[in-house]
Amino acid sequence: MAGEVRNLAQRSAGAAKEIKDLIRDSVEKVSDGANLVNQSGETLLDILDAVNKVNEVVSNISEGAVEQSSGIDQVNVAISQMDSMTQQNAALVEEAAAASQAMAEQAKKCKPYCLSLKARYTNRRESMCEQTGESIKGC
Repeated sequence: MAGEVRNLAQRSAGAAKEIKDLIRDSVEKVSDGANLVNQSGETLLDILDAVNKVNEVVSNISEGAVEQSSGIDQVNVAISQMDSMTQQNAALVEEAAAASQAMAEQAKKCKPYCLSLKARYTNRRESMCEQTGESIKGC
């Protein structure tokens, strides 16, 4: 019976050692798992920071796009106004050309009358100078 007790004690000691090794191994694995969880948490925080930075960049891009759109709208308004002014100027040029043409035609019609008046004036002057006996240059 002492042999059986010894045998049982040895098996108990072996089992206790095995349990101790299993517990140590489990503690190491739990510690490694906790470290991995901590690293995962840090990685998730890094990812969250990166997402926030990307969100900020996208927000800045969006604001820039809104400002750019507003600027383009202002340019379009200015171009529209310039186009309107160009059309008005073209109409005024056409009116001025028509008025110039009309004045040229009127001047052509008036030319014979002017020549006639000039001839009459010259004839009268010469006649008056002859009557007074003065030369035409001095008269």
